[in-house]
Amino acid sequence: MSAPIPDQILRRLPALDAVRVIGALAVIGHHVGFATGRNTGDAALGAWLSRLDVGVAVFFVLSGFLLFRPYAHALATYQPRPSTGRYLWRRATRILPAYWVAVVVCLLVLPENRPASVGDWLRHATLTQIYQHGQLKHGLGQTWSLATEVLFYLLLPVLAALLLGRSWRPGRVLRIAAIATLVTASWLTLMGLGVLSLGLHTMWLPSYAGWFGAGMALATIHVALRTGTGERWRWLDELGAAPLACWAVALAALAIATTPLAGPRDLAEPTAGEFGAKLLLYLVVAVMLLLPIAFGPQTGVKSVFDSILGRWLGRVSYGLFLWHPFVLEGIYLVGDRPEFTGDPLGTFLLTVAGGLVLAAVSYYAIERPLQRWGSQWPRRRRSTTESQSTVTVATAAS
Repeated sequence: MSAPIPDQILRRLPALDAVRVIGALAVIGHHVGFATGRNTGDAALGAWLSRLDVGVAVFFVLSGFLLFRPYAHALATYQPRPSTGRYLWRRATRILPAYWVAVVVCLLVLPENRPASVGDWLRHATLTQIYQHGQLKHGLGQTWSLATEVLFYLLLPVLAALLLGRSWRPGRVLRIAAIATLVTASWLTLMGLGVLSLGLHTMWLPSYAGWFGAGMALATIHVALRTGTGERWRWLDELGAAPLACWAVALAALAIATTPLAGPRDLAEPTAGEFGAKLLLYLVVAVMLLLPIAFGPQTGVKSVFDSILGRWLGRVSYGLFLWHPFVLEGIYLVGDRPEFTGDPLGTFLLTVAGGLVLAAVSYYAIERPLQRWGSQWPRRRRSTTESQSTVTVATAAS
């Protein structure tokens, strides 16, 4: 039995663009908590601020979902896989130019970074600053997660080929989740045995394979549901229709993460067990945040995320991520504030406001023009029916 599936319904989930803003705001809150000394100095507020680095989990799960989905979609609809060259080119033009500008500004402007060595320039230009101890410069500390994510970008075409195979089998979602979990569990075991460093190797990709893998598994399920080949996963659509319930679970997981179970709140190294607990709890938060936006029917919540403001914030969220540490450091320099002082709410609002201004400049002056240029070359061959075709998808799959 087969059913015609409009190709267009599998292509875009614009409401997800705004989810990045939640991740970015959470990361800003975490950095503000550290800069004002509240992460460790305030028992109640500090516990929550210290765990707002959960925004990184949101970024990683979302990247796994959005970037893996076209590969699952192509296989499910009997279309060619995305071109590896074109995919890498578009990722590069999306990520690197704005990042390089931020690197240049931070290394040249911030006093703590002067004089920057040739090694500093090379490491940050090539996103390899996480592979040695103590190489993250002022205003660029957040880029450790970007360096990790870029490695995932590079590996994704290979991962898609290995994990999806040559024929559409939605049941392979379990294999994706199992392999990702095994990679992270093995990495944690090596940390626990002392083979790997809890100060350095916690920034490397294998630590977060479970997060990316969760996004990839959800992407596979989403395509299966939309093509009528994933009835066993229908409960995720039902769960996605209850955003308050999903977000209550996310909040509960984050509350547990504020306890010592997830390790120290400062820059002290956690144990392997504490780091593993933190990874698991953050994964629950990210997945439960994502579900009501990606799954289920159209709801008022999705409409808010898919609004003009939500889409705009989603577009500039990358710039907000890039520039907010520079703004935060600037607030302390201009105001001649001592370290680890200041009102967290006022500092947060100033950082967000300044970050949005620089993010908008970055988007309209750098990111959008280069995205448009990157989308035009190399040109992709299109069949005459690609943009309006319907595809026939078998509803039985293993």
